[in-house]
Amino acid sequence: MRKLTYYVASTIDGFIGGPDGKSEFLPWSPDMVEYLNERMPETVPTAFRAPAGLAEAANERFDTVLMGATTYRMGLQDGVTSPWQHLRQYVFSGSITAIDEPGVTLVQGDALEAVRRLKNEEEGLGIWLSGGGKLAGSLLPEIDELILKLYPVVIGTGIRAFATRELQAGHFDLTGTRTFDNGAAVLTYTRT
Repeated sequence: MRKLTYYVASTIDGFIGGPDGKSEFLPWSPDMVEYLNERMPETVPTAFRAPAGLAEAANERFDTVLMGATTYRMGLQDGVTSPWQHLRQYVFSGSITAIDEPGVTLVQGDALEAVRRLKNEEEGLGIWLSGGGKLAGSLLPEIDELILKLYPVVIGTGIRAFATRELQAGHFDLTGTRTFDNGAAVLTYTRT
């Protein structure tokens, strides 16, 4: 069975984006970028792979990415209709009626059922849930691993990492920790 990993940046007060959905306020550092690019080069959007020296990098952990409507629309604002062309891309939305972009599949039905089908595929690498918070909340029962890029920032409002009213409890064990020069940490949790 393929594994679903929610890999996302978060403030220490649990927000993955500000009220506008953006996250430019999160402080990057060269050691953090190097660490993440080495381990998960496929999470770098296609447009930034060549400048990052990753144009020929193989997918290490994931071959599929899942996005909610808000996450996908963030790219559309910049004219990006296929943010990760090197991955199978799925957009989960009840408000987007069509996506006319090869390589990007719109899922309008039951998100849990669609993810269960993807996880049960016999071949392939892992599945990366890139955001957003509403989708993560609805998929919590199927999330096998959390990788949080936890930044030493408090913003008080914005998009929560798990933004849903009826969140089912999920228990995870801390299985990895790495800190960086910018005060951030990458925390890895595995479902118990």
